[in-house]
Amino acid sequence: MPRFNVRRADDSVKLARPESTSSRSARGVCEKRGYQGSSAPARYSSAVAPRATESDAVDEGESDGPQVAFSPATDKEAGKPGENAAKESDQLMTHNNSEGVGEKHMALYEDDTEQSPFVSRVISRLANYAGGVVPNVEQDDLEEELEINGAGGDKKKQKSKAPKKVPKLGTVLGVYFPCIQNIFGVILFIRMVWVVGTAGWLQAFILVFMCCCCTMTTSISMSAIATNGVVSGGGSYFMISRALGPEFGGAVGLLFYLGTTVASSMYVVGAVEILLQYMAPSLALFGTVTIPSNAYNSYRVYGSALLLFMFICVFIGVKFVSKFSPVALFCVLCSILCVYIGIFIAHPGRGPRICYVGDRLLSHDKVLNNETGMIECNKNETGPIYQMYCGAGVDPSWCEYFNKSEVLERSGIPGLSSGVFFRNMWPNYNSKDNRLGLDEKGDRDKGDIIVDITTSFVILIGIFFPSVTGIMAGSNRSGDLADAQKSIPTGTIGAVATTSFVYLSCLLFFAGCVEGQLLRDKFGESMGGGLIVAHLAWPNPWVIMVGSFLSTCGAGLQSLTGAPRLLQAIAADGIVPFLRPFAVTSKKGEPIRALLLTAGIAEAGVLLANVDYIAPIITMFFLMCYCFTNLACAVQTILKTPNWRPRFKFYHWALSLFGVALCLALMFMSSWYYALAALALAAFIYKYIEYKGAEKEWGDGIHGLSMSAARFALLKLEDGLPHVKNWRPQILILLKLDETSQPKYPKLLTFSGQLKAGKGLTIVVSVIEGSFGQNAEKAETAKKLIMELLKKEKLKGFAEVIVSKDVSEGMSYLVQGSGLGGLRHNTVLLSWPSDWRQQQNHCKSFINTLRVINDKHLAALIAKGIDKFPDHKQKICGTIDIWWIVHDGGLLMLLPFLLTQHKVWKHCKMRIFTVAQIEDNSIQIKKDLEMFIYHLRLRAEVAVVEMPDKDISAYTYERTLMMEQRTSMLRQMKQSDSHRLLNPQLILDSARNQSTSVAPSSVKIQVDPLLEQDTFDGGNLTTISYDSSDGVGDKDQNNSKSRMDKNLYTFSASAGQQLKKDLHGITKPDNRNVRRMHTAVRLNETIKERSKDAQLLILNLPGPPKNPAGEENYMEFLEVLTEGLDRILMVRGGGREVITIFS
Repeated sequence: MPRFNVRRADDSVKLARPESTSSRSARGVCEKRGYQGSSAPARYSSAVAPRATESDAVDEGESDGPQVAFSPATDKEAGKPGENAAKESDQLMTHNNSEGVGEKHMALYEDDTEQSPFVSRVISRLANYAGGVVPNVEQDDLEEELEINGAGGDKKKQKSKAPKKVPKLGTVLGVYFPCIQNIFGVILFIRMVWVVGTAGWLQAFILVFMCCCCTMTTSISMSAIATNGVVSGGGSYFMISRALGPEFGGAVGLLFYLGTTVASSMYVVGAVEILLQYMAPSLALFGTVTIPSNAYNSYRVYGSALLLFMFICVFIGVKFVSKFSPVALFCVLCSILCVYIGIFIAHPGRGPRICYVGDRLLSHDKVLNNETGMIECNKNETGPIYQMYCGAGVDPSWCEYFNKSEVLERSGIPGLSSGVFFRNMWPNYNSKDNRLGLDEKGDRDKGDIIVDITTSFVILIGIFFPSVTGIMAGSNRSGDLADAQKSIPTGTIGAVATTSFVYLSCLLFFAGCVEGQLLRDKFGESMGGGLIVAHLAWPNPWVIMVGSFLSTCGAGLQSLTGAPRLLQAIAADGIVPFLRPFAVTSKKGEPIRALLLTAGIAEAGVLLANVDYIAPIITMFFLMCYCFTNLACAVQTILKTPNWRPRFKFYHWALSLFGVALCLALMFMSSWYYALAALALAAFIYKYIEYKGAEKEWGDGIHGLSMSAARFALLKLEDGLPHVKNWRPQILILLKLDETSQPKYPKLLTFSGQLKAGKGLTIVVSVIEGSFGQNAEKAETAKKLIMELLKKEKLKGFAEVIVSKDVSEGMSYLVQGSGLGGLRHNTVLLSWPSDWRQQQNHCKSFINTLRVINDKHLAALIAKGIDKFPDHKQKICGTIDIWWIVHDGGLLMLLPFLLTQHKVWKHCKMRIFTVAQIEDNSIQIKKDLEMFIYHLRLRAEVAVVEMPDKDISAYTYERTLMMEQRTSMLRQMKQSDSHRLLNPQLILDSARNQSTSVAPSSVKIQVDPLLEQDTFDGGNLTTISYDSSDGVGDKDQNNSKSRMDKNLYTFSASAGQQLKKDLHGITKPDNRNVRRMHTAVRLNETIKERSKDAQLLILNLPGPPKNPAGEENYMEFLEVLTEGLDRILMVRGGGREVITIFS
């Protein structure tokens, strides 16, 4: 393996770059110290060669004088590995043994790691954190230390304390079936048939289709919101409050809570109705249930008892509810399957028999022969019908109607082939107390079935709509899902589509199977109090009655379990002060207080004792919730906030607005007074929450009102920093002007427009050097030119040009003080000073500006090669490559996403690279990074670049040495005002720009005494020149002489002697600088290898140096890091998170 010998003398230094820097590196360095190949100490591999003594010099006759050279040496020439390592350890460069490999190879970013950890160290927690907790890097370090140093027993103890992982649910079990269970409820079994018979299948189809469209549009909007981040406890409340703010969220959340609570009342009353009307009428406490008043009183008693039983179950714990849930779901699915089977096997001989007198449907109890148990539907004088119509003391008009009407006994469910489908097409609405199906008063004593409620299309909407609610069951369980962002849209929309198909198909089948009058018989009095759907189903009516009863009880338990948790989530947020006591939970985490309140409200609903009265109340609450869910999606889509990145893509703002309009229409159609009451309640809660921050002030006319609104908005912005979800770059552009006051880099404005897409704040500022009195007009002209450029770029923003005696100070003032109140910038965009080597004041101004930006905790965007950035007319295809080295708030993730929203970058794909060290698990890092990007709802390719433990190359050593020599010369120039015209940068630039026959690294610095009669009175002079011979000798002495003359620089005797001392002092480069240069070189090589075809490179900007002495070195590091790359955006975050996985 090749090595490099080190030779040194007093008066000259020569650096010879190896033929291939990629294949050769400075591995062991001193021939007599015995380091060779990889046998050198590990800590030495990242350092540079130690400074040798004169006794170590060899081959001194290679050039005119003694010099230091790197030349390959064989292993045989070296001593034994490690022979004198301990003896010479004091001469090795100091290196902290505790320094990790990551710090060794990423030394350029080591100052940032105190606040911004390396991505490879923190990505695991970023990908898996929950609850909005910012990952704790110190905790990671502690865990790693325990893992390395802890004893085996301690490890077992830690493992035993670790919580057991709960199995995650998929789409079907986690979302689809819960939604199915919550959507299919009591209305399907006890009111669906009645709705079809009353409205006719045509209007009933329209009614059900409207309700299903409402839930479908809401499901689409909800899927977009739910996949825009992790949805925590609270479901719809969480989504709406985080999308529209706490005022809207609190108002709608409370309405949703009330809706869920009242829904439990409806399920309880529905279950009791099934029990007393259809399963066991004999259990009624207040007489026959065919009389509404008797039935309602019984419902109240039994309903209260059933609610108490459910309360006890929930109070004990949710385990019973969770175990009962699959049973209820099984009952629902089996019941629906039995109904479908019964529909297709229905025929006249299978269903119940019903009796007509003319067009009047008679009650089963009035025509029943108690002795035979059969109905007597005939005109026999001994029969019950004749006695009711023509008996003693009966009005003769009744007997007259009986005599001229036909008495018929028909099959109530004749089947699909009977032709009743077209007869059931039209509506038959009626008023309360009228005879069923007829617009005339009825008499129960004459066997009439009396209508118990006035019906209309809009009333039926309010009654039926609760049967399509329950679509948010999946989003409420997001924490239990293996992949919530995939399962919620698929499961919810699938469940809505399935239930909509079942409702619409059953509607048509019911109309084609059942007699019209029987359809309108709500309680089945014409067939002895039976449930029509149960008689239709196969194989036995009891299958449906038992199944519907259990499923209704299960739905009630679910509502009674979910509502208290929703209330507790609202109370825990603290946005409604009077609800704070309900934020308390028990030791087991159960919201006992919220459960008590929920049970009290549910009991009030049970006391209504009529599903038809409870359902419209639920309709209002749920429609309000669905309305604001659609509104939240529409607002987010129209505003295009940076955090709005739903993984579900099949949504549109127009569809969401249609959902808003449909919800409002259904609210007012079903009950305008209930709708107004719900809106008034929501408005009251909204204003109550907003009360402390509200301001009422009326100005003079529209202008005064606008001023008041603007002032109010600015004061509101002063309340605090914007939430991470609302963070977008508010850009301050630091623009340079040329001699004619024209912007030097106008494409900074172009790039800003592409980054912001017309959103947020843009301030363009510049500084003119001089006194204000002499340059005021020039500043105003420059401002007008910038405003014209803003209009040309179609960029909404402000411009300001100030005059300052010092440009650096002026930039500092602008960074600190631009903006008004809370309307201030959070990001500073500036161009890379390409002339920093020639113009030292530009370098100093740039770094001072960076320091101010860093101290103000603002984000910095440095555009290098800005002239090569695309304009608005171009459309770029390719990739945007992000090199994510340290995590500083996620700004590197957000910027390319914002760029791809613009038409110029729309067709570019994102690629994210991060660097792994030798001790890192690259496979796990890639998995975690993919998971993190997935949670952020970004589409990007992910790659982990391994940076193995590689020795520092000779080129890195050489580049560092040249940098430090240049810095020393610059320092000498600053100390000597008489030689400011000297530009030592030409030394290095000339070395780089030599022809291909001259090695760029063949730099020879000689300090020789010369005698010049005409210069400095014959004093001793110092010359600095280049030797292009590369240590072999010039083939053409004349050419060599001309090159020497061309690059000759002269110092005075005293300055030359001082420079001589300085150059001797830097023959051993600073270890810290070498490591940083090593990072820059290695990263530059890797980036050029991986991202040579990228349209834009985005990478972390290292922090500016704290010490002014390192300013030139810092610029050199960045120059090396970005060498040979076009379109680079260096980014430094402001120290806060700007992107989140949460909704």
